[in-house]
Amino acid sequence: MKKLIFKNFILDVLTFFVASILIMGVIVWTLQAVNYFDFVSEDGHGLKVYFAYTFLNFPKIIHRILPFMFFISLFYSIIRYELNNELNLFWINGISKIKFLNITIIFSVILMIFQIWLGSYLSPLSQLKARFLIKNSNIDFFTSLIKEGKFINSAKDLTIFIEKKDEENFSNIFIDDSTKGYSRMIYAKNGRIVSERKTKKFLLFDGKVININNKRINTFEFDQIDFNLQSLGSNSITKPKIQEINSLHLINCIFNKNILSEKKCQDGLLNETKQELLKRFFKPIYLPLIAMLCCFLILSGKYKPNYERTKRYIFLIILFLIIISETSLRYSTKSDLLLIIYFLIPFLLFTLFYTLAYIKLKNV
Repeated sequence: MKKLIFKNFILDVLTFFVASILIMGVIVWTLQAVNYFDFVSEDGHGLKVYFAYTFLNFPKIIHRILPFMFFISLFYSIIRYELNNELNLFWINGISKIKFLNITIIFSVILMIFQIWLGSYLSPLSQLKARFLIKNSNIDFFTSLIKEGKFINSAKDLTIFIEKKDEENFSNIFIDDSTKGYSRMIYAKNGRIVSERKTKKFLLFDGKVININNKRINTFEFDQIDFNLQSLGSNSITKPKIQEINSLHLINCIFNKNILSEKKCQDGLLNETKQELLKRFFKPIYLPLIAMLCCFLILSGKYKPNYERTKRYIFLIILFLIIISETSLRYSTKSDLLLIIYFLIPFLLFTLFYTLAYIKLKNV
């Protein structure tokens, strides 16, 4: 009977948690997806690349909002059980409040392990795949980027200026092309973009090409040339960021000072690496502390006059704790002393509050 009661409670918390984190995650994902639309409107990537990139960033969102949504889920569930007199089932069946606290903490530890896995493995892996997706994609919407009287530099090492555009036909075209490692300037009176077997070409008519290579200038005129657009890379950032790099590489960066992303892991990069590792492996340790503070709600029943005030105090304390865990991270690597303090804070708070809870609950 006791196991069944705990199972139902954990299942209720977990159901509310999964539903709320998915809903909030989709909301945040949608807001970010709007910002990422620059990949299409300015960088020229196709919608397939855009949706795949935004989807691969979803695990990062879940990792960031998980502590807050766990707090809301557990806080709400305990209050709902109290208002519906369902907490009395625990006490009637001989389940002590200290045991309720311990089981809830164990549940939070399991969730903490999940967040560590999510932040240290799945999130950086999915973000890295998203980065490679951008790096390996060509410019699918190149035609829609071209506008009259405007310099277009969405493609890397390529600038295009078109004086006039009439549907798919262009006139007075100027191209500054450095994609081959040397400078090439092309002028054409007319041109149009065609697609052949999934390959896009810019057909240029009646113009001149100026090649500048090793200070040598070569000029020739043409009636028609084909300018290949399929292999062009965009100006999107394709180099992996710290949060996209494998955790083992980051650990090697800290202890062995190995090369990280073609740069030595030192100075400012070293601090960023330390912060990233703390965010992945240490910050989830606040989840058991959040769970324990939520359990302080069972100290005061709904019939006690200070119940509403107790709820507000606990809510504000946990909210403040979450904010502190986020903001203190950026200062934790400023010095060894701050790093030690950052490590000690959750352990000291957990010991303090658990001792207080044990004293108040051991005989209840």
